[in-house]
Amino acid sequence: MSTDYQQAREALGARLRDLRLSAPGGRLTGEQLAETYGWNKSKVSKLENGRQTPTPDDLRKWVDATGHLDAYDELLARLRGFESHIRSWRRQLAAGHKPVQDTHLSAHENASVFRGWESAMIFGILQTPDYARSIFTRYAELQQSPRDVEEAVRSRMRRQDALYDSSKRFHLIMWEAALRALICPPSVLASQLDRLAGTIGMDTVQLGIIPLSALLKIPPATAFWIYDDRQVIVETWHAELWIDDQDSVNTHLRTWKTLQESAAYGADAHNLIHAARRALPRR
Repeated sequence: MSTDYQQAREALGARLRDLRLSAPGGRLTGEQLAETYGWNKSKVSKLENGRQTPTPDDLRKWVDATGHLDAYDELLARLRGFESHIRSWRRQLAAGHKPVQDTHLSAHENASVFRGWESAMIFGILQTPDYARSIFTRYAELQQSPRDVEEAVRSRMRRQDALYDSSKRFHLIMWEAALRALICPPSVLASQLDRLAGTIGMDTVQLGIIPLSALLKIPPATAFWIYDDRQVIVETWHAELWIDDQDSVNTHLRTWKTLQESAAYGADAHNLIHAARRALPRR
């Protein structure tokens, strides 16, 4: 989670504490507030210290209990301001791609179950060094960011250690178009597809591929990752969205599960990968 996001959540928590301590009817203890609504005793502390994100209902109950009804709109505005935290590429890439990869490396270390959807390229955690090098080079050109391609590739490769961690599980879905996108030389894509085929059967990876001919219930749109069913990371052309409000997380979970219904697995997924490899231009 990014620093400015956490600072915003902590600031909201401090504001909640101020309201509790300055209740017109007399100062409320955290225990009294929790008992009023049957909350776990630790919930008030977590909210006030920025370790839990309140819901709009939590905020409504808070102002009701503390007698600060006129503070609700202010609190809700603060909440809405960081529920979907936007991290612009311009700011993130000011020091190059490696710091961004290191941030994702840390996020991977702190999660156990991953669900991913990718429609345009091979998942970063499954990329070969040459394929990753092509991706970083293209994005550095697009974003006009510092060229630290080799450092970024090394950081991305370190993320792949998680594939061999028995405590982690990766449930990944790709669109067949990602297997055929020539964002790199054909020889590089050929090696990448060989690597991708080799991940099928790993005990930590469940890889599904949606054929171009598959019937779809929803359009195969923006790529995203879901970490432990509690946080979503979405990449757009101008920014990354780090989202952890539960309604938005649940929407992405429903999206992922709907896409999964059209995916092919096992031997069928292998066949799609091999077909894409056979279709590559000859040298």
